[in-house]
Amino acid sequence: MIEHIQLLRNVGLFDNVSPPAQTTLTPFTLIYGENARGKTTLAAVLRSLATGNPRLVLERHRLGAQHPPHVVFRHTGGVAVFQNDAWTQPLPDVAVFDDAFVSANVCSGIELQTVHRQNLHELILGAQGVTLNSALQGHVARIEEHNAALRQLAEAIPAGAFGPYKVDAFCDLEADAEIDRKIQEAERRLAAARSADAIRQRPGFQAIRLPDFDLDRIDGVLGHTLADLEAAAAERVRSHIAQLGRGGENWVSEGMALIGLASEGNEGEVCPFCAQDLAGSVLIAHYRAYFSQAYQDLKAAIRQTGNAVRDAHAGDIPSAFERDVRTAAQAHEFWKDFAELPEIDIDTAAFARQWNAARDAVLEQLRAKAAAPLEPMALTQETRQAIHGYRACIAEVAALSERLTGANARLEVVKEQAAADDLAALSTDLAKVRAQKARYEPEVLPHCDAYLTEKTAKMATEALRAQARAALDQYRQQVFPVFETAINDYLRRFGASFRLGEVQSVNTRSGSSASYVVVINQQNVDLTAEAGPSFRNTLSAGDRNTLALAFFFASLEQDPNLADKIVVIDDPMTSLDDHRTLRTREEVMALAARVRQVIVLSHSKPFLCSLWDQADRNASIALRVNRAAVGSEIAVWDVRSDSISEHDKRHELVRAYLQVADPAREREVAQALRPILESFMRVAYPEHFPPGTLLGPFIGICDQRVGGPNEILSVADIAELRSLLNYANRFHHDTNPAWQTAAVNDAELSDFAQRTLIFASRR
Repeated sequence: MIEHIQLLRNVGLFDNVSPPAQTTLTPFTLIYGENARGKTTLAAVLRSLATGNPRLVLERHRLGAQHPPHVVFRHTGGVAVFQNDAWTQPLPDVAVFDDAFVSANVCSGIELQTVHRQNLHELILGAQGVTLNSALQGHVARIEEHNAALRQLAEAIPAGAFGPYKVDAFCDLEADAEIDRKIQEAERRLAAARSADAIRQRPGFQAIRLPDFDLDRIDGVLGHTLADLEAAAAERVRSHIAQLGRGGENWVSEGMALIGLASEGNEGEVCPFCAQDLAGSVLIAHYRAYFSQAYQDLKAAIRQTGNAVRDAHAGDIPSAFERDVRTAAQAHEFWKDFAELPEIDIDTAAFARQWNAARDAVLEQLRAKAAAPLEPMALTQETRQAIHGYRACIAEVAALSERLTGANARLEVVKEQAAADDLAALSTDLAKVRAQKARYEPEVLPHCDAYLTEKTAKMATEALRAQARAALDQYRQQVFPVFETAINDYLRRFGASFRLGEVQSVNTRSGSSASYVVVINQQNVDLTAEAGPSFRNTLSAGDRNTLALAFFFASLEQDPNLADKIVVIDDPMTSLDDHRTLRTREEVMALAARVRQVIVLSHSKPFLCSLWDQADRNASIALRVNRAAVGSEIAVWDVRSDSISEHDKRHELVRAYLQVADPAREREVAQALRPILESFMRVAYPEHFPPGTLLGPFIGICDQRVGGPNEILSVADIAELRSLLNYANRFHHDTNPAWQTAAVNDAELSDFAQRTLIFASRR
């Protein structure tokens, strides 16, 4: 409980106020103050004490004050001090109803906005629900922090790396060990689609070959001899022919053909030139062997073999090979951008050297054989090594040729794809695989990992948010129907002509809020209708204030710690009708019996006085905010002096005079007699003596009705009233111009005073 306001310094109209000890607050405290004296400031300070919000005090810093606000409250738990822009000890059990409550939870003027429904949502939820909602909003705020962090982390990723992907899809891309190959394939396919016409017209690879050496034939020729022709004899023939000079061999060859003709008819062979008998000539036998068909065939075979080697390995053959290689290289240069191809790494110069060496070695040996046909020969080891080296080139060329021609099938696929592919789709595919590769580049990888880590954290927070929302939803399903019942019960108690319906919780992007409709004459009125009836044009100021009071009381009803509450109510009857003011007073008194402390502030003396009349004097105190020399001050309020009416005061004055005559108050007593009579008539005969009626005309009416069924006063009463009035009129300005100097006689005054009280006490 708040026990004492010890200090109000530099706050609102309070300059440096230290209320005296007799202003100690009690469980039921009334504080009266005229408008603009500081009641609202007190309510704001108490709200700040409850919420711990220093702004509510700081924004009421006394104008012109050099020092900051300083407030001290003593309460049952200690002392709460506001100094250095903060409270040392807030009191969360304080609940305040004031204009700030209305503006926060109901409406601002006639406008009901989203923030009002959001605040009302928390009001309905109560402490437990607010805790659940705070947990939910904490997760929501954390998710917003995650989103901000994700945006920053996304911006840190090099923009050119994303390709066609958004950041989430990009960071989720998996590593691919074959990504380089896929990029190459995508690049080739896109390049092929762009060059579809050229590809369609371009042939594939042709076979490339190197001629081989027929070693069996060469070995056969080199090793071939004639058994009947010795090499020595052949040498003697060649030596002899050489002596014959140029053309000697042809001459001898022709002569050998003539020997047979010259010898016809003779028993032996004779020379066709000298007819000598040749039977004894050794050379003739050698000549016959030398110029035999077998020998000629041998030499022809040697010559043909050499020619075959030259034809296969000389002339245009090497040029043709190099041309085939160049053609293959050109085809490779064209197709390499569209398909996976074997490399052409032939060293044609080295091949030519191997080829020439093998060819020249073979021809050299064939020439040697041609020079000595009958000499048995064989390929030398050097020649065979040269051929072996050359055959390695043949094998390499054959393998390359096979690989190149084997790629033709892939080139046919490229042609078909190029004719059918979509450039846009291929461009997208290439961008995707490039982005997939970029995702794991060193300059991108850590940023994506950080993004995914934050994203995982966000997912965990989202799971917590879902749990918190489920718990809150379950709680709201329980509390909102109860609150609707409570609010409508208080509206009924306050005499409101409307009710609330469909009170429920609504989740929006900006948070949870309360939704309801106003039910008037069984018709639902929406809160924010664009046209027709709505909150702003169907509820009066009194209705809105009544609704706010109902919200406040209903929210207290849901508080499990109601018995410990300190309830502050600032001007609850604003814009209320008399009957609602009465019912408000009843609810305040009922509430006072259920909470630890009630503090009511108001500018309405009648309202506070009526509360004071019903209050327990032992647990109540009345204070007032007075105008002081500088600003305002807080003092004890004598409620009784403001509670009794002027009629009561006049009665007390006359009774006191009758008991003990006070000459100083004689004229005042005489002046009080006529108002006493008039007040009595208004109460006793309201239908005949309405406000504004004078006693003289009233007596005239009474005279007219004497003896009739509608008689008002008897003849005796009329006479007594007229006598009393005649005396009283002597002391009133409207009936006696010399009223201020009219003589007053104590005996006469006492008589008429006594008669007036007697007359005004009967009916």
